[in-house]
Amino acid sequence: MEKRKKKRMAQAHPKPFIKAGDEVQVVSGAESGRRDPAPEGDSDANPVGVRGRVRRVLRSEGRVVVAGVRNVKKATRPDPKKGHRGGFVEREAPIPISNVMLVCRKCDRPVRARLAKDDEGKKARFCRKCGEKI
Repeated sequence: MEKRKKKRMAQAHPKPFIKAGDEVQVVSGAESGRRDPAPEGDSDANPVGVRGRVRRVLRSEGRVVVAGVRNVKKATRPDPKKGHRGGFVEREAPIPISNVMLVCRKCDRPVRARLAKDDEGKKARFCRKCGEKI
């Protein structure tokens, strides 16, 4: 019998409950501020539980881009054809989707969502704590 090598399939990430435009709270990782607590008076460090709106969901990578979280400086070269002057550009970098939690509008706290059918029979996300439709 021949030994066959098993093909490794690219592991697909499960469909996230978080969508672009949702308000989320960072609950773990370096962006949450839990690893290195900021000294008093340091406003540049992210506080624990920083919140922001999701700009993009990168499903294939299992990451999200959140406004105001993980700002990085990227060096860009000048391009006169496009009108870019060059220099350092500040932008948001993606963070793992497992490090953020959805914020319920009614509870005003990070919650897990559940999928259920609403009154019209369509699938919708609901808060596990208060049952409000997200």
